[in-house]
Amino acid sequence: MSGHSKWSTIKRKKGAQDAKRSKIFSRISKEITIAVKEGGGDDPEMNTRLRTATQNAKAQNMPKDNIERAIKKGGSDDENYQAVSFEGYGPGGVAIFVDCLTDNNNRTVSAVRAIFTKRGGSLGKHGSLNFLFDQKGVFTIPKEGIDPEAFELDIIDAGVEEIEDEGDILMLYCPIEAFGDVQSKLEEMNITPENAELQRIPNNTTKVEVDTAKKILDMIEAFEDDDDVQNVYHNMEMTDEIMKAVNE
Repeated sequence: MSGHSKWSTIKRKKGAQDAKRSKIFSRISKEITIAVKEGGGDDPEMNTRLRTATQNAKAQNMPKDNIERAIKKGGSDDENYQAVSFEGYGPGGVAIFVDCLTDNNNRTVSAVRAIFTKRGGSLGKHGSLNFLFDQKGVFTIPKEGIDPEAFELDIIDAGVEEIEDEGDILMLYCPIEAFGDVQSKLEEMNITPENAELQRIPNNTTKVEVDTAKKILDMIEAFEDDDDVQNVYHNMEMTDEIMKAVNE
């Protein structure tokens, strides 16, 4: 799991520095819209999925007008996003999972297949990689002001299985069924996550050379640049050598 969180941390640091904020806003806006349509209305207090999405939006400093516009779209029949997932392999046999929200499935299938093919990978059948990933709740929270020992005891009681220290943040992992309990506990403790979502976590990792790793990371970036893509997951082991190469 640590290899996956290392890449998440890299993306978090990059995201604060580069020009991809509009892509982040677009992804969160779609999630807000879907949350309204499928989660039970436009009241965050009654709609847990919407509450999570709006909290993530605020943590990314998304303007209030953008949030309200996304909520309004959720109540309209004009926005009909469909959740679709794609599975395949990249160079070096690294497994890659691509989660999308799209209003045109044919366009999305074509774009995802093209990225796999052009970058030395292959698109697999639906469900072919399920055995390689577990879905877990993942919370990214700031460490500032937290008493580590007291916090760990309280949050583990709420259902957290693993806590990883990433410097200025903590990564919390819990089973899907404990997601709501952990979220409620953090609210009770007046702790606002930088991000909270369900993620696909690899249950084993694949080691590759640095050159192959760079190809995989280029592929992931190409997926993330596509407007229909919400999240990309992989099972590549983020070794110290790869981390050094990525940060150069």
